[in-house]
Amino acid sequence: MGNCFRKPVCHVSSTTLFGNTKPQSKTKQTSNSPDENTELKTSATNDDVSVSNDVKSFSFNDLKEATRNFRQENLIGEGGFGFVFKGWIDENTGAPTKPGNGIVVAIKRLKPESFQGHKEWLAEVNYLGQLHHENLVRLIGYCSEGKNRLLVYEFMQKGSLENHLFRKGVQPISWMTRINIAIGVARGLAFLHSLDANVIYRDLKASNILLDSDFNANLSDFGLARDGPTGDNTHVSTRIIGTHGYAAPEYVATGHLTARSDVYSFGVVLLELLTGRRVVDEDRPGYSEETLVDWAMPFLSDNRRILRIMDTKLGGQYSKKGAQAAAALILNCVNTDPKHRPTMVNVLSALEALHSSNSFPRTPKSGTDNHHHGTKHSSHHHHSHKSITNNNRKH
Repeated sequence: MGNCFRKPVCHVSSTTLFGNTKPQSKTKQTSNSPDENTELKTSATNDDVSVSNDVKSFSFNDLKEATRNFRQENLIGEGGFGFVFKGWIDENTGAPTKPGNGIVVAIKRLKPESFQGHKEWLAEVNYLGQLHHENLVRLIGYCSEGKNRLLVYEFMQKGSLENHLFRKGVQPISWMTRINIAIGVARGLAFLHSLDANVIYRDLKASNILLDSDFNANLSDFGLARDGPTGDNTHVSTRIIGTHGYAAPEYVATGHLTARSDVYSFGVVLLELLTGRRVVDEDRPGYSEETLVDWAMPFLSDNRRILRIMDTKLGGQYSKKGAQAAAALILNCVNTDPKHRPTMVNVLSALEALHSSNSFPRTPKSGTDNHHHGTKHSSHHHHSHKSITNNNRKH
C-alpha cells in the first residue's frame, strides 16, 4: 500500500502481530478460540464478502498480469501472511496494463496456507469494502478464486509514517506536516468510532499509517479491526493481539477492548511524531521492555522538560506552545484509566485548535540539542515490533 513496504521494512497487513517477519521468531497462530468468528462481520469459515458496488472483483489471471507474474522486481513487501506487489491497471476497466500505463496499485497476495491470514483478509475486505473516508486507504478490489486471496489497494506514494520518522536518509518532515498527519489519523479514527456500529481499529501504529503524495494520512490494514460493544455492553472481550508499546495496558491485561484502546495507541503515535523515536528499541540490549511512553512520562508532565525530548531532526523549528499542548494531549490519551481518556472526536478538536494557533513555527528559547540526554531509545536502529498474542479470554 505504497512504498512503505519497500524492503527491508516489512510491515505487511497484520504480519507483525505474530512476531516479526524473521522465520525463527514467528509465534504460533491462535486460531482455535471458541468465539473467534464473532470478531468478524462474517465467519472466517466461508467467503461471504460484503462490499460496495465500486469495489471490483478481479480474476487471478488479471492480477498476475498486472504484476508481471508477481515478478520479484515488483515485490514491495513481505510478511508472515503474504506478499505485496506493485501492479498497473486501467483506472476505468481494472484491466491489467503495462508498467507506466494506467494507475499504480498495491496488490497483497495471501499465502494459501495461512488460515489466520485468510480471516484477516476477510475482515479487511468486509470493512474497507463498506467504509469510505478520505483518511482510510481505499480498497480498489479483491480476488477470491480457488485458494487465491488477494487485495488491491490504491498506491501510497510517500509510503509509511514509520519510514519518514525513523529511516536514515529520509528528508525530515516538518512540524506542521506532523500535526497535519496527526489530524488525518484522528479524523480517520473519529470516523470509525462515530459509526452507528462503531468500529475499533485495534492496530494503530506508525507502519500502518500511509501517506499520499501530499502527506495526507491514510489508515491501512483493517485485518484486526472489529465491531465495538453494543447495547449495554461496555467492552468486547477478545484475544489479546497487538503490538508491544502501542497496545493499551488494560487491553493487554484483560482482553477488554473499547474505542479508548485506540485512543491510547493514538497517544503513542503522537509521541513518536514529537520525539522521532521508536515505540520500543530492541536493538539496545536491556531496554527492550521499556516503552516510549514509560521513558517519556517524566518529560511530558513538565512544560520546561518537554523540549528536551523533541525530535532534533526538527532543527528547533516548531512552536514551543504547540509542543506543550501536544504533550498535554498525549498525557490524556495514554492515561492508565481508559475512562479518563478523551474521545477521538475531542482529540481531533484539540489538534485542530493546536493547528490553527501554531501556523508559524518558532524556534524555542531552550535548546533541543540534548536529544540523547538520559535516553534509552534511539531512532537510528531498525527493529521489528514485538507482538502480543494470547489465547482468547472471556471476562
